[in-house]
Amino acid sequence: MATRKPVDPADSPKLVLQGRVVTMNGAFKVIADGRVYTHNGDIVAVQEASAPAPAGFGSTAVTDTGGTIFPGLIDLHNHLPYNVLPLWQVPKKFSNRGQWGRHAEYHSKISAPMQTLAATPELLASICRYVEAKALIGGTTTGQGITLANQSGIRRYFRGVVRNVEATDDEASLPAASTRVPDVTARDAQTFLARLKKEKTCYLLHLSEGTDATARRAFQALQIGGASWAITPSLCGIHAAALQAPDFQVLAANGGGIVWSPFSNMLLYGGTADVGAAKAAGVPTSLGCDWAPTGSRNLLNELKVAHLFSEANGAIFTPRELVAMVTRESAGLLGWERVAGSLEAGKRADLIVVEGTSGDPYQQLIRGKESDLVLVMVNGVGRFGDAARMRKLGFAGEALRVGGASRMLFLAHPAEDPLVQQLTLAAAGERLTRALRGLPALARKAERPQPISPLAMARGGANTWRLALDEILDTGVDLRANLPLRLPGGRTLRAAVMRPVFAETKKLSAAVMPLAIDALTIVDDADYLDALDLQKNVPDTIKEGLRDLWS
Repeated sequence: MATRKPVDPADSPKLVLQGRVVTMNGAFKVIADGRVYTHNGDIVAVQEASAPAPAGFGSTAVTDTGGTIFPGLIDLHNHLPYNVLPLWQVPKKFSNRGQWGRHAEYHSKISAPMQTLAATPELLASICRYVEAKALIGGTTTGQGITLANQSGIRRYFRGVVRNVEATDDEASLPAASTRVPDVTARDAQTFLARLKKEKTCYLLHLSEGTDATARRAFQALQIGGASWAITPSLCGIHAAALQAPDFQVLAANGGGIVWSPFSNMLLYGGTADVGAAKAAGVPTSLGCDWAPTGSRNLLNELKVAHLFSEANGAIFTPRELVAMVTRESAGLLGWERVAGSLEAGKRADLIVVEGTSGDPYQQLIRGKESDLVLVMVNGVGRFGDAARMRKLGFAGEALRVGGASRMLFLAHPAEDPLVQQLTLAAAGERLTRALRGLPALARKAERPQPISPLAMARGGANTWRLALDEILDTGVDLRANLPLRLPGGRTLRAAVMRPVFAETKKLSAAVMPLAIDALTIVDDADYLDALDLQKNVPDTIKEGLRDLWS
């Protein structure tokens, strides 16, 4: 039997990067003039530029980055396929997850378009290429993956250059996070607790998304009885927006963590998690974008929103604490702290470089734009960056411009997914742009699916991969499962109150309309900030602050 290639083979050249180094190690050491030495996927040394080179690097050329070097950014909450869709002008303020999923406009602007795209297999490769490149250009080196399914019911994850937390092929060093629930309705808290104890690794679960009592009940359902809760250090609750101070104390006491997605929460609900109470309780917290239709285009924007919210509420977090949420804290929640989240010898060579070396380094990243990223490296390989620096490092790929600057994208990979071989970002973007403009015609085609004949099946038709959308289809990977809550009188409140309800009987072609593709970057989107100004639920302090930070 053939051996499966690792997602990230330990094969990268010897490189020496010089600049200001923000290690994000336990001491939060910042080296004003430092060097990071990498080889075969790992960081070999991080030290002062004046220190002698480690063994084997004596003749290796030093690349002056002209910037500040950070660990790669980790996004623990993203529904990547949806990031081809533009920002939704949310029509009203909702109070829990079960409401906006029922809204007719949500169906026409988000669920029906994605159903249409998912039913068009020839667009699959373009979606995978576009959304992964979009994340990479925004500094993400690790994130949630893209689930695929075929006619035979087999599920797998797209294999790209951005690390996928759910599929690593390296369980010893990078234990895969779990988003699977044996029974989507999770019959009782005791069963769920047994699952958590069995998993041991990070278990990402959408939890209490919303601001009302219905949303909070999803957390209360975790109580087994008395002081016993279906919470272990494996549990990482995404959103947790309805939790109150005592709830965060319970979460902390049982070792749980959260993924905070403030922009998504504000767009939909006009508010977000009480992260001040979470911090006071000692709950480990990371940041996640959610998705482009009602969230941040990339982690650079999510950092800005988190910073603005923090400052507007009494400076809850320091800039350093916010940067930790997308580096070391995320790695800790994954159980990857030994190999990721900071720049230290022996860890994976995942890093980003932000142009410039002056001022507070943490504020520099928070204020950074996509055009300020001059290098994004995964596993010791430059994947995106300033074209001249990329060529100097020995990487040659697809040219593009970001904020008027010359950039290069290098996506060649020894374990590249067959779906995207030879597909450029430019070609993927052009195909998706045409597809979204012609959604009604695509939808009419999707309404007339052609069954796969036995002959086609025999010739490999069963291996035609399609998107498996966790918001719409039964993927076996349900991120929004909630536990039932036992009510007085023996009644049980099931998970359905928090799950979306889609108008599946309505014809797709009658629901969809032409859409514009969501742009790769904010810095190149002249209309983005104006569109934010029209959002009904986002506080003015956030809108005004984002305009300042992106200017």
